[in-house]
Amino acid sequence: MSERSERTKGRAERTEVPKDISEIPVDPNDVVVKPGAFLLELIPVPVSDIDRAKQFYVDQCGFHADVDVRPADGVRIVQLTPPGSYCSIALIQGVPTVEMQPGSLRSLHLVVKDIEAAREELIGRGVEVSGTEDLGGVFYAWFKDPDGNTWALQHMPWRR
Repeated sequence: MSERSERTKGRAERTEVPKDISEIPVDPNDVVVKPGAFLLELIPVPVSDIDRAKQFYVDQCGFHADVDVRPADGVRIVQLTPPGSYCSIALIQGVPTVEMQPGSLRSLHLVVKDIEAAREELIGRGVEVSGTEDLGGVFYAWFKDPDGNTWALQHMPWRR
């Protein structure tokens, strides 16, 4: 297997959208949306080049590529999920209601169990990550995507 195919193995290149709800398999692990719930599950991240951003988030940050669709001319939606997260990010092109300046998103938090291990993993994948800072018992390290959107690794020692 080539290096590129090894890196992109399991990565959604194009997602087929079911035409009928009966084609969607039932997953007993799916989160149930209860009446009154407001589940935060998708955050748009403004980027200038979806392919470059997708490669960064998948290959360097280890996010899972869930969806890559082009539902209409000029529209593309790529959904990526950080390891272990119930909330995903979306890289979106051609939808005016979600247009933002690329690189304008600040300080999305990724909560981690071991900040030094998380830093080393990202650094090992080629991501430039700041040193760890203790801000009153909560630990942070920061990094940027290729457009300058910023992310914070956050470690709260009391969380299990």
